[in-house]
This record gives sequence, C-alpha cells and structure tokens, in this order.
Amino acid sequence: MTMSSGSRTTDMQNRRGTAHRSLVSTANGLSLEEINSTVHVPSAREGFWKSLAAFSGPGALVAVGYMDPGNWITSIGGGAQYGYLLMSVILLSSLIAMMLQYMSAKLGIVTGLDLAQATRLHTGRKLGIALWISTELAIMATDIAEVIGGAIALNLLFGIPLVAGVMLTVFDVLLLLLLMQIGFRKIEAIVATLITVILGVFLYEVVLAGPNMGAVMAGFVPNAHILGNGQLTMALGIVGATVMPHNLYLHSSIVQSRDYDRENQQQVDNAVRFATWDSNIQLTIAFLVNCLLLVLGAAMFFGHGEGLNTFTSLYHALGDSSLAGPVASGALSTLFAVALLASGQNSTITGTLTGQIVMEGFIRMRIPLWLRRVVTRVLSIIPVIACTLIFGGTESALDNLLIYSQVFLCVALPISMIPLVWITSSRKVMGKHANRLWLVILAWLVVIVLTALNVQLVVQDIAQLVSAL
Repeated sequence: MTMSSGSRTTDMQNRRGTAHRSLVSTANGLSLEEINSTVHVPSAREGFWKSLAAFSGPGALVAVGYMDPGNWITSIGGGAQYGYLLMSVILLSSLIAMMLQYMSAKLGIVTGLDLAQATRLHTGRKLGIALWISTELAIMATDIAEVIGGAIALNLLFGIPLVAGVMLTVFDVLLLLLLMQIGFRKIEAIVATLITVILGVFLYEVVLAGPNMGAVMAGFVPNAHILGNGQLTMALGIVGATVMPHNLYLHSSIVQSRDYDRENQQQVDNAVRFATWDSNIQLTIAFLVNCLLLVLGAAMFFGHGEGLNTFTSLYHALGDSSLAGPVASGALSTLFAVALLASGQNSTITGTLTGQIVMEGFIRMRIPLWLRRVVTRVLSIIPVIACTLIFGGTESALDNLLIYSQVFLCVALPISMIPLVWITSSRKVMGKHANRLWLVILAWLVVIVLTALNVQLVVQDIAQLVSAL
C-alpha cells in the first residue's frame, strides 16, 4: 500500500527527528528519507520540458558511476592495447546499462521501495544479509577506484605522495557534509556540472588527437577477436567499470526524491516516463565519455602504447610529442588530471548514498551519512595503502589493483541483476508496469551471458595464477 504525498512527508519528518537521537537506529521506513519526496515537480499541464527539467538529476548521479576512475584505465588502456576493437563492448555495455537503470527507476517509482528493500522483502533475513555483504564488497571495489584516482590526481597536480594522497581522500567526508546541507537539487546540479567538465576535457583532447573516424565506426561492430585472453579480460573490465551494481540500488532510491502523489496512477506513469528520459539522456553522455576515453587511447597511443597502463604514464604521455604527436602539451596533461580529480569526487557522493541504501534495505540498520562515509573509506584505503607500501609506491601496482576491482564488479553484477529482473518482471509486484515479455527474455539473456563470461574470466585468472606459482 502506498502513501499519499502529504503522509509521506509527515512520516519522513517524524523519522528524521528520531534518527538524530543515536548514531545507530533501525530503518523500517522510506528509502533515503533525508531526500525522499523533497523535490517539487510540476503538473503534467505545464508541459514536457518543464517536467523533464524537474525530473532530471537522478540520472546524472547514476551516470557518474559509468565514468568514474575505474573506467579510465580500462577504456584508455583498452584503446592503447587493442585500438578500436573494444568500441562494441562499450556500446553493448551502455545499452545493457540503460535497460537495467530503466528497470531500477521503475521499481522505485512503482513500489516505493529501493532494490535493497524489495530484495529483502522477497528473500528474507538470512539471504538478505548474504546479499548485503556481497553488495558492500562491490561498493568497496568502487571506492578503491575512487581512492586510487583521487590520490593519483593529487600527486599529478600538487606533487603529494601517493600514501599521503590516499590518506587525504578520507577527508572528502567534509565535502559530503557540506553538500548535504545545501539540498539534494543543488547536489544534482553540481554533479551535472562536473560531468560537463569531464565531457568537455575529453572531447577537446580527442578532437586534437584526430582519430580515424572510419575505424572508430567499424569498432562498434562486434569482432571475434574480443574473446582472446587479454582482450576478454580488458573487455570484462570495461563491462565491470561501465555496468555498475551499486547504481541499480542508487537509482531505485533517488528517483523517489521527487514529490508526486504515489496514489495517483497518472502521476506515477508520468514519473516513470520522465525518469526514463532522464536516465537515458545521462547514460548517453556517459557512453560518449567512455567512447572518448577509448578513442583517445587508440588515436594517440595504439602501436606505441607499451607501458601506458597507469594514470601517471598517460599524464606524461599527453605532454610528450614523441608519443602523443604534435598536439602534446602540458595543458592537455593538466586537464587530464583535473578531470580525474573531478571524476573521483563525483563518485564519492554516489558511493556514500548507495552504502546507506543497501545497509538500510538489507539489514535495516541506519547510521549517519558522515559515519557511513568514514567507515567505507577507511576500509577501502586499507588494501590501497597495503599495495602502495608493499610495491614501494609504484603506481603500476595500484592500477593493477584498480583493474581487478573492476573485474570483481563484473563478477558481482549478476547478484544485483537477478533480483532486479525477477522483481520487475512480476505483474503481482509491478502491475501494469511489469516488464513486457520481450524485455524479460532479453534481460535474462543478458544475465546468462554475463554470468557465463564471468565464469570464463575466473577460470582464466585462476589458470594464470597457478602458472605463475
């Protein structure tokens, strides 16, 4: 049973009051109640564009996860090693992402539950705890990419040692606290602005690189060479960096920030429609960014990209005319580092929100966002610092850790996909918004294919590990 808009607002205010009394409390109410139903939306009579503007925002926060630092090393590295071969992987990953995020947004709007809450409701406590643990590990893998990207960006821009930079990333909780004070709508605007900066930087650099557009377009056609050992590992890394498990939980929650009448079927239909528009527009931008990353690697470094498997080597290569050609300059290198720092900070916001969502949804425990951020970041920096110290501060070790964190995300993806597809395909749960038959078939096919590829990847990695011993 759904609540009216006024009842939800009153319930949210009452719960906020009780939540401030202790650091740990029980969560049995609205998803991310701090922002739930806080953004006004116009009536349908005010026109398409006003409605689209009001519903736009959640898609930007979701798109951030599709262009975080984890994407950079896999996409640019994929271009440097294999040219335009993996363009089709980015295209297919983005189409899968659009399908899954549509289901995620629809689930949140129609049921009033986020994916974690809905999964716990339909699976029970024990399985809910197991799913929570696996999802937390996936969030930590995402956070590792943010830590590495942020620390390296600080090193490139300001000369801060990597270990010190890793430690400094803990203090981005202060940024989160500041942003939570200014309102969720402004957070969406800031994130969208940073996305625009990232898109602008790489569009400018790719234009200067002058890629072969015929080869770029040919790269969108799938090729059997992708199934080679090295290519498949890189391809799955791109999938893991592009289709992010935590975004499925995030989207199903933050679409509920819009204040519409949950009992009015027309308003619910309207919310689903515009949330889909918002999601697809923002994910198209993320698709363009990822294409630009791979094209940049292919156009500038393919054929002489040996050793360009770290952020620092890419940074220096952009300023080296012997590698990047006559367009090389210090300005390109600096822009690269600025975009890297912006990407990491963007992901900080969404990672923290998602952590709160899965904790409240799966185990019904609620803690303040700042505490959640500190705990997650401290746990995430432990393997990064260990890797940095063990390998003497070499960035290549960090980048290997980053790539394998993205592969882990790909392995963890089916754990989030299966309940999403199952629940949104249920007419009993979703009513007329249940997935149509063609979408059900397509979604399960994607789950099966990705799971099979993941199994093949694990087998390959184990074989490589055994042969190295």
